[in-house]
Amino acid sequence: MTIFNQLYLFVFNTYKPRFKFRANSIALAYISLLQISLVFLISAFVAAFADKMNLDIMSKSKAITLFIIIAIVIHFSNWMSYSGQSRKVMNAKYNKSKKVEQNLIWILVLPILTTLLGFLFLKSI
Repeated sequence: MTIFNQLYLFVFNTYKPRFKFRANSIALAYISLLQISLVFLISAFVAAFADKMNLDIMSKSKAITLFIIIAIVIHFSNWMSYSGQSRKVMNAKYNKSKKVEQNLIWILVLPILTTLLGFLFLKSI
């Protein structure tokens, strides 16, 4: 089970008692936001590195278009993989395994931190 699966199931199981029907949507939005922010961080780092090395890889408008397409693909892929039968199988494996204690606040702040770090990289351009 990947770290994204574990984070998804942790958020899902955390919000399941409070929001019975919306827990899947909340966990899906969280994991998609986390993965998109990580892609943003990596792309901002590559853009800052390419700028410092005086490389002209692609224009800003093409980079933004590519990022939007990647974000849509990530969300659609997560929606397909974390809904239905596969989520139930992952949940059964997660409940069977030894649970690792995770802090919900740090997990929820992680996408914000990665996005802020990405903006910091972009500011250095």
